[in-house]
Amino acid sequence: MPKKVILDIDPGIDDVLSLCLALFDPSLEVLGITACGGHVSSPLALRMIQAIIEYLDPPRLPRLGLGSELLEKHLPEKRCSWDSLGLDSLGIDGAGLCTVHPAEKIISDLVRVHPNEITILTCGPLTNVARAFALESDLPTLIHRLIIIGGAITEPGNVTPVAEFNIYRDPVAARQIFRSRAAKTLVPLDVTNRVTFNFEILDYLPPETTKIGEFLRKIIPQALNSYRRRLGMERMYIQDTVGLLVLTHPHLFQYKMMAAEVECAGEITRGMTVFDRRHHPTWNENLDVVISQDEERVKELILTGLRSGGVQGEG
Repeated sequence: MPKKVILDIDPGIDDVLSLCLALFDPSLEVLGITACGGHVSSPLALRMIQAIIEYLDPPRLPRLGLGSELLEKHLPEKRCSWDSLGLDSLGIDGAGLCTVHPAEKIISDLVRVHPNEITILTCGPLTNVARAFALESDLPTLIHRLIIIGGAITEPGNVTPVAEFNIYRDPVAARQIFRSRAAKTLVPLDVTNRVTFNFEILDYLPPETTKIGEFLRKIIPQALNSYRRRLGMERMYIQDTVGLLVLTHPHLFQYKMMAAEVECAGEITRGMTVFDRRHHPTWNENLDVVISQDEERVKELILTGLRSGGVQGEG
């Protein structure tokens, strides 16, 4: 039976790869996709998501939700846009939704229709989920699991020396989620940074004669070239795609219950995920943390999924 999932994303390259894999994976039922502001504003994120879905025309159409804009404007440099993903070169332009529903309403409605069945996979800042939880106090206990892609244990941050982008973007929301009663799994940079791809990935994509093949063959070279220009790297990270496999193939990962908090106010440490790893910790353990993985198998499954459509999870 397919696993029911809501994807909460801001469309960077790794989010988009996860979206492509999830939409065409028969082991998943993507009930909803909510757009959060991260790399771009929430309205632009929603427009990008809708345009991609319309272009790919997946077998199942999810409900779409618009995330709330953050009041705080403490932002790093935006790292993704419509043209940087190559959407303009494909002639992709979403028609726009007649009625736009708030992300928190989509999350709440779907969870209440399917109590204890839905996993929420957060591939961006945690603003939307935190808002849904704040509006309805019993909602955290009605989801099956929340898989959070973000944070770092000992790995350096990717937006400041100590902070990972998704947590840094809205640390207050992240703290609220960490403290919530929801069953949670954190997928930190310590794990996701271990899987990278270079131009070899193009050998595993579907033919350009297919829509998904044409799409991936446009956006992946754009992303690789962007990594080369911005970071001097010949490889790209795909953090959110690794996180998707925590949902579809959980047995490939090792977990540890840990006590974690988020720094919200530090001048230098804002967005840092802090873990009580003392010999005699006093904080309560509040989430499962992925601490290692079968890297070769994870990489193999991602490549196979890109070639065939979907990572073919365990159902």
